[in-house]
Amino acid sequence: MSRQKSIKVTAPKRLLLPASGFLSGYTHTLNPYVGCAFACSYCYVREMPVAKFRGSPWGDWVDVKANTASLLSRELKRAGRKKPVTVFMSSATDPYQPEEFRACLTRSWLEVMAASPPEELAFVMVQTRSPLVTRDIDVLRRLGPRVRVSLTIETDMESVRKLFTPAAPPIAARFAALRRLAEAGVPTQAAVSPVLPCSDGLADRLAETGVDRVVIDDYFMGDGSQGRRTERLGMRELYRANGYDAWYDRGAYLRVREQLARRFEAQRIRVSQKGFMP
Repeated sequence: MSRQKSIKVTAPKRLLLPASGFLSGYTHTLNPYVGCAFACSYCYVREMPVAKFRGSPWGDWVDVKANTASLLSRELKRAGRKKPVTVFMSSATDPYQPEEFRACLTRSWLEVMAASPPEELAFVMVQTRSPLVTRDIDVLRRLGPRVRVSLTIETDMESVRKLFTPAAPPIAARFAALRRLAEAGVPTQAAVSPVLPCSDGLADRLAETGVDRVVIDDYFMGDGSQGRRTERLGMRELYRANGYDAWYDRGAYLRVREQLARRFEAQRIRVSQKGFMP
């Protein structure tokens, strides 16, 4: 049984934060929530101060930046005077975690962005692992080519999902969401990130959704510390204890890339940072 989450409404003074490091191709990042109820075992945010010094386990609390659509609108106008804004949403949370069902915060922000002219908002990447994103297809379609949804499907095996991310949405629901987004004409990519143990049928299932792009990433390329953060989280031991030693390896992603190459053209397969750029 899942533990009761601590939900707190906050009043941030600033929403748009300068992007840097892995996301330096963007001008800003946006995080509608602080904390994440999905509580993925490998999440690099677990090793960041926001999580380490909270005093409660990661996944047990979520802060909601409620009633902030007007603040975002003002910030976009101000930032857009310098140059068109490119946004990665989100870098340290999932914008479609369970609290979004009630709060509709991410939706309100997307509506602000859809109403912003291209010279103000040039592009937004929506990174999530939740099928709830399909609720907002109407707003996403209004953004047209200025948006891409990056939907995480790091494995096609439900047993692996339950081992590494037991609180995250089921794999089948995510494949269905990919299909719905593709059929609706929303620019979308599947993010096999991080690569988890998977079957030889992953590429086939992805191709059948109609998604037009796939990005692959792993702990060693994508956790911001060449895998050291992930090591501190005990991931090597988790792999070993469950017989997946061969998958905790710098070359493991190549196994997935090879099967993707049989179903997707080379230009539709991207690796690590390049796959998350505007």
